[in-house]
Amino acid sequence: MELIDTKIPDVKLLQPRVFGDERGFFMETFRDAWFREQVANVSFVQDNHSKSARGILRGLHYQTEHTQGKLVRVVQGEVFDVAVDVREGSPTFGQWVGEYLSAENGRQLWVPAGFAHGFYVTTESAEFVYKCTDYYHPQSEISVKWDDPTIGIGWPVPAGQQPQLSVKDLDGLPLAQAPRLPLQY
Repeated sequence: MELIDTKIPDVKLLQPRVFGDERGFFMETFRDAWFREQVANVSFVQDNHSKSARGILRGLHYQTEHTQGKLVRVVQGEVFDVAVDVREGSPTFGQWVGEYLSAENGRQLWVPAGFAHGFYVTTESAEFVYKCTDYYHPQSEISVKWDDPTIGIGWPVPAGQQPQLSVKDLDGLPLAQAPRLPLQY
């Protein structure tokens, strides 16, 4: 597995080694000891799997309690995946990282606790899987506006179109009004 830095030092891109031939392929997607040594010394307690159609945008989400680090990847289709720093006092507060994750490239993104997370589906559909460091806690979930101009995410939404959003995401908070998380976890 190759570890690739992003413009925010705590967010990492992981590129697996893929071995393939005419029969198909094999790739290792997670190894606990390597992850703890190279990326973050965390334990994962929950795996999630979602499917979404083209044009759906999910996010930007985080929890103020039971904060979650997420190791995310796509097993079918492609998404533009985004992490936004919401840690109080962080030198990268309000900055974002965006990466294309697809079944084809096999890449994974490490989104540490203290970051809002979201993705936009760029193909007909996409299946998205992720490992979490804490359990889902809906009572403390926050949604930040996907198009907050103070963040300025360059979502790949085609000109003249709007993404499909849940009610929760339509009602997302501007970053200036969203609760901040502690810098250290």
